[in-house]
Amino acid sequence: MSQARIAFLFPGQASQYVGMGRDLHDRYPQVRSLYRQAREITGADIAGVSFDGPAETLKQTNYTQLAILVHSVAVASLLKAHGIEPDFVAGHSLGEYSALVAAGVLDFEESLRLVRLRSALMHEAGQRRRGTMAAVIGLSPREIDEVCRAACAEDEPVQPANYNAPVQTVIAGAVPAVQRAMDGARAAGAKRVVPLKVSGAFHSELMEYARRGLAEAIEKAPFARAETPVVANVTAKAVTEPDEIRRLLIEQLTRPVRWAESMQTLADHGVDTVVEAGPGNVLTGLMKRMHRGINVLNADKLADVTAVAESIGRPVAETHGRLVADRLEPR
Repeated sequence: MSQARIAFLFPGQASQYVGMGRDLHDRYPQVRSLYRQAREITGADIAGVSFDGPAETLKQTNYTQLAILVHSVAVASLLKAHGIEPDFVAGHSLGEYSALVAAGVLDFEESLRLVRLRSALMHEAGQRRRGTMAAVIGLSPREIDEVCRAACAEDEPVQPANYNAPVQTVIAGAVPAVQRAMDGARAAGAKRVVPLKVSGAFHSELMEYARRGLAEAIEKAPFARAETPVVANVTAKAVTEPDEIRRLLIEQLTRPVRWAESMQTLADHGVDTVVEAGPGNVLTGLMKRMHRGINVLNADKLADVTAVAESIGRPVAETHGRLVADRLEPR
């Protein structure tokens, strides 16, 4: 039996839920250490808000992005402790930072600093240039591109923001332009058009202020060569060189996430198993619909991590010694 080729997928904003990460935190000292580091570096009580909410606080981008990052990194560390090493990693939007930690490009502390800044800059960019987003289901990327071009006006841009699946795209831009694009999508035969409750037009030119501010920090941050290839949001290609990863991470804020193409890249490289490491199951849901032959697993809660370990890693009983050595022993 040939060995599985594995990819870790890391979720982005909107995957959060109150209570996420609590069972991992309560059981493993190393996970508790990650939450302590997060508080020391950011000054925010990520553990408290993640575990106890309230939901309205967790939805605030300054908490959401950090909470998802910490939870995702914790899950990936547990999977690796069970002997599950990915051949590729990819993260959706914010999730790209979790992927870079898993790939050895960024250390955890640096990722916290960058994500804290990213969330603050994105919020401020949304205040400076009001924008919104909408999901369009049932139109091809080419049709979406045409709808967006027709809806643009001077100082009122709209563009594709997330190519999530072959006929599922999120658009972003100025509020009037997004409304025109929504009307245009319906007229073009879209099955569903859903306005999203967001604080800004992410992955669009309205995030230029945030891109410039984040670029300065990314240029100064230490990036290492990826130990595991990272499939980049902007190009949907596997990258390993730190300078290229920097450039693409900077561009990510104003360019669309090419997620459907990224998943095709994984399939083209022979990946036959994907594990979504972090809260929720949005990414595995998309993968199931796009690539039915790929084994799709979720690792969110403690029971999920155990099940994944039993399925493709070393069984829990066999890895207890390693877990203890890595200070991941049960409390």
